[in-house]
Amino acid sequence: MASITHFSRIFWLILLGGGLLSGCRVMVPSGALEPGLYHVNYSNDSAISNRQVYVIDSSDSLQLLLPATDERRSIARQAYASWTFKRTEVDIDVFTLPFRIRPAQLTLPAQLNSNFTAAVYLGRRIDVYNYQSTAITPTFAVRKLQSRGFGYGFFAGIGSTIVNDFVTRQPVGIEYEGVVFDVGLAAIYDARIFNVGLAVGIDYLADANRRNWIYQQRPWFGVLFGLNLN
Repeated sequence: MASITHFSRIFWLILLGGGLLSGCRVMVPSGALEPGLYHVNYSNDSAISNRQVYVIDSSDSLQLLLPATDERRSIARQAYASWTFKRTEVDIDVFTLPFRIRPAQLTLPAQLNSNFTAAVYLGRRIDVYNYQSTAITPTFAVRKLQSRGFGYGFFAGIGSTIVNDFVTRQPVGIEYEGVVFDVGLAAIYDARIFNVGLAVGIDYLADANRRNWIYQQRPWFGVLFGLNLN
């Protein structure tokens, strides 16, 4: 164990000493772009900026292939440090709405409902990437890949709602949990551990009381939480 510790110390001394002698900073990568097609949102190279490129991240450099011209380039770390990349793809999620707000209808004020709703979401996802370098010492730094994800699209699902005399135009005589089908639009932010977003939708009560239900096909607003399936 002592010899391993001694070897480790020698390794780091050689690593840091080599950086001092050469006048360079040792860069340790933390995260890398997955190989694939990206749109270069920002670049100090006008020939690449706002173009679609295939990227291979090899930590100390980026290997680029420009599909339109079959041109290949190798970009050093110092050159791509300020670049921003964007990737778009089809997104499929399953989410739940813990609550929704229904605007006032007839004599009822606005309602905050916490009935169960589960839905499938299909939309467009946009991920934006950039690199950040954090200096630990004058000769040692960590390169970190930062990313932010956004999305928008449609959803459809199933849920439940309370049906009674207060939410129908004619008395139903009982109170029960009705089945509703939901459709609408959603905007999603990728919080990494989970997806969170806002939704606007309408409900269709599945039983015969739908003609008298005051919220039938009326818009509501809600907060959603979901799990990314792709």
